[in-house]
Amino acid sequence: MIKGAYVHIPFCEHICYYCDFNKVFIQKQPVDDYLNALEKEITNQPRSCEIETIFIGGGTPTALNTEQFEKLMVMIKDHLYHNGITEYTVEANPENLDNAKLRLMKNYGVTRLSLGVQTFQNDLLTEIGRPHTNRDVIHVMQEARHYGFDNISIDLMFGLPNQTEDMLRASINEALRLDPEHISIYSLQIEPKTIFYNRMKKGKLVLPGQDIEAQMYELIINELAANGLIHYEISNFAKKGHESRHNLHYWNNDEYFGFGAGAHGYINDKRVVNAGPIKSYIREVNKKGHARTATHEVTRTEKIEEEMFLGLRKLSGVSKRAFYTKYHQTIDDIYSRELADLKERGLLTEDEKRVALTKQGVFLGNTVFESFIK
Repeated sequence: MIKGAYVHIPFCEHICYYCDFNKVFIQKQPVDDYLNALEKEITNQPRSCEIETIFIGGGTPTALNTEQFEKLMVMIKDHLYHNGITEYTVEANPENLDNAKLRLMKNYGVTRLSLGVQTFQNDLLTEIGRPHTNRDVIHVMQEARHYGFDNISIDLMFGLPNQTEDMLRASINEALRLDPEHISIYSLQIEPKTIFYNRMKKGKLVLPGQDIEAQMYELIINELAANGLIHYEISNFAKKGHESRHNLHYWNNDEYFGFGAGAHGYINDKRVVNAGPIKSYIREVNKKGHARTATHEVTRTEKIEEEMFLGLRKLSGVSKRAFYTKYHQTIDDIYSRELADLKERGLLTEDEKRVALTKQGVFLGNTVFESFIK
């Protein structure tokens, strides 16, 4: 059963130095043609099920002008939204989320905002290529509350160039003062074809290092837990009842639609990928009604592997009952040797209901995940 729909808006006013997502500068792009193609792709998708969550990401959805943004909101309302939607999220950047867009989102049923903050130090924001300031974040949070948004997530990052633990602690404290319902906090990953990657190759990027990153991660866990946020996924913390329902579909290995340029989907046991370049995406949709350039039939073995390494990202772990219902085998039937090894090393814990990471396992998640890939 398809549980969610992800909609990709690949336009940005600025390109952050660490970002490797499918995105382009919005200036001089065929934005209206893209939105027309996006609507065509969505309407051509079989509607044999009613999704539970919608997530509009990017890029920067709020980089659209007000008229284009309303066109997007109307499109989602007409073709994806229904009364059974339990969560409707839009990603936004503080510098281009204005009152007109907040009003449109509220009027068209958006229930959750995800704000790309990253850090509250203005010097660090400049260092990573972000155009907003900490004052922009405070203003946007105040305005969003004014318009009635009561489910707001803040994205933060750690392991940034020249970032210290004191800087990170200050950012966490600033975020907590704004009282968001959810905080996602990710370590910096240096990806090819990014400005940071090129700087690193030239020896011009000063990073904290793995030991300091581990200390930063422990600081994050302790600080957020002390302030009542539940650590429910490796990189995500929430007030009770405000866990990201859409992202839980991914970690539960549920199926979902992926609409837009470069979007990935999981539909009827197939992983599908859309054309990434904007013009290629528009051309393919106008020609075929969709833009899929790659389709992979997921084997039973791959499903089981994904069930483990995605599910173990959740601090609640992998449910033994759910696993058996899906695959008609127990986890121990398939992975008894791996389970024994990881428990002996103190990385996994197991009881009659679940298998989950230990505290040490959370810090060494990738090592654990690799054990379940044959």
